[in-house]
Amino acid sequence: MKKILYISAFVCSTLMANEELQSIKEQLKIQQQTTKRLEQKLDMMQEAQNQKSINNSASFSQNEYLPEIALILNMSALSRDVKNSDYEDLSIPGFIDSGDAKLPFNKNRGLNLNYAEVAMHSVVDPYFEAFANFHLHPDAFEIGEAYVQTTSLPYSLRIKAGKFKSNFGRINSKHQHSWRFDDQPIIFKSLFGPDGISDPAIQLQWVAPTDIYLMFGTEAMQGTNERSFGAKDSNNLYTGYLKTSIDITDDLCILGGMSYAHGSNEQNGKINPTDIYGIDFTLTQQFGSYSSLLWQSEFIRRDKKGEDDTSKQSGLYSEVVYQYNNNYSLGARYDRILKNDTDLEYYKNNNISTSNLDKYTAMIEYKPFPMSRLRLSYSYDTTKVINNKRKEINQIMLSLNIAAGAHGAHDY
Repeated sequence: MKKILYISAFVCSTLMANEELQSIKEQLKIQQQTTKRLEQKLDMMQEAQNQKSINNSASFSQNEYLPEIALILNMSALSRDVKNSDYEDLSIPGFIDSGDAKLPFNKNRGLNLNYAEVAMHSVVDPYFEAFANFHLHPDAFEIGEAYVQTTSLPYSLRIKAGKFKSNFGRINSKHQHSWRFDDQPIIFKSLFGPDGISDPAIQLQWVAPTDIYLMFGTEAMQGTNERSFGAKDSNNLYTGYLKTSIDITDDLCILGGMSYAHGSNEQNGKINPTDIYGIDFTLTQQFGSYSSLLWQSEFIRRDKKGEDDTSKQSGLYSEVVYQYNNNYSLGARYDRILKNDTDLEYYKNNNISTSNLDKYTAMIEYKPFPMSRLRLSYSYDTTKVINNKRKEINQIMLSLNIAAGAHGAHDY
């Protein structure tokens, strides 16, 4: 009996071992089949991902990244107590000689189409975006700006290259239709002309990793601005600036900046240095969603070396704008030439006063919608000499500005 039991137990254990071995083999086979199916699925997913990447690359610059295009129209109706032919020959003592003033904006009594601007912007790829502004004047076409800038450099760095307006100061980089007053500040018009500092250039900016906004920038520019520079054999203008912004409260913000430009001017074949210094200050107080008060001031000084001596000149503007709501604003601005230590012999010989060169401007603005603007302004200007006489010029102007299309917001 014992032998039978041992034999039975041996047979059962053998059978169970064979069944367990067979079960393990079947499980292993199933796992191998599952692994094969997963590998096939992985290959298919990788191929699909590669094809998607190819398709994305093909459509990146054509379909999903078409440029934004906007059209800006600027026009005015103007009354001025100086004839058009006389106004074209104006001079500003020490800064602009008679007949050398460029007047692209609000030139004539009556009606003016100042310009049509076509603005374009597009993301090029993950590393660059491109901008362009084309100005269509009644008798000219010009490239206002055309440049690319980086979007993903490390360490809060950004590079811009092309033709663009310098970030020198506060107002220089802004386009005419984004100014808070239709006329350019006198000191900017005198030192830089209507286009400001705008050249083929390369720019480097860095934002410091601080609790307050702190940005440093430098630019290497061609230096074609004939009012202050103009030595054209090679790039001759270099700028540097510091800009900051501090939130005093949730509704009160102060912006400030310091700028410096060093370039060269040419007189009678001789190259001379020009140095320009700038300080700007802006205060904004919010009273509600659409109500605010802005006070902006800017001081500019130029040391321009000539053949025999150095001209030391400076001036400022200060403007206050109160925005009542999203439709109405009103403002006032004061311009003044502070220092004019340069050759004024011609004016002295003709008994023309060169002191108290200042201008007063007041405006009221109506915006039926953010993309359209009507502005009525009055100015009293004593900075001009016309027909060898210091002229007190009164001017009333109604301007209309329209922006149609995808036009991004301007710098704050």
